Amino acid sequence: MISDLPLGLNGPATADLGHQLSNGASTPLNILVLLTLITLLPGLLLSVTGFTRILIVMGFVRNALGTPTMPPNQVLVGISMFLTLFVTSPTLSKVNDVAIKPWRHNQISQTEAIQRAQEPLRAFMFKQVHDSDLALFVKLAKMKRPETRADIPIQVLIPSFILSELKTAFQIGFLIFIPFLIIDMVVSSTLMSMGMMMLPPVLISLPFKILLFVLVDGWHLVVEGIVNSFHP
Repeated sequence: MISDLPLGLNGPATADLGHQLSNGASTPLNILVLLTLITLLPGLLLSVTGFTRILIVMGFVRNALGTPTMPPNQVLVGISMFLTLFVTSPTLSKVNDVAIKPWRHNQISQTEAIQRAQEPLRAFMFKQVHDSDLALFVKLAKMKRPETRADIPIQVLIPSFILSELKTAFQIGFLIFIPFLIIDMVVSSTLMSMGMMMLPPVLISLPFKILLFVLVDGWHLVVEGIVNSFHP
């Protein structure tokens, strides 16, 4: 009786149908995982890359110049994003090679892909993080002192990395402020010695600060300093 069934209801056709059904059953789950990753992408960009450091330094440059709205926020975010991609491109390439490509070719599961993707990111974060910040969050987590870096969980590493990025960004921002602060002090002292105390010093110092920034090719120096501040 089974041999009398029409073609397509037995044999290889039935196996293909079962394979298609199984793939169809996993499609909603794959879509859910993809949407979740897209939702978490901005947070991951801020948490495990150099985006935070770069954006804060760019903000310091704008405030030091005395132009709080120029460049606009959209420009600073765009510059910071592409500089982040430039700095983390070797790490992202490793993630693509060891996790994303094998997962897309169905060579590994999603869980294994996530575990593999963590290793290049962890290596990048460990190169930037300060030992004191790691010790702080290990203490706050009430963990035993880890013997190796592999013993440090990701939930301890990420906040330590963020705190280190904030420290480094403010250190760079302080160095950026010094020359512009000197210009403000010189202009203010000059105006006071001339008896022009009613004239706002910022109004006079702003053109000089912009001129200095242009003459020394400030954006070139700032970008070079930011990129070199990341340990390869």
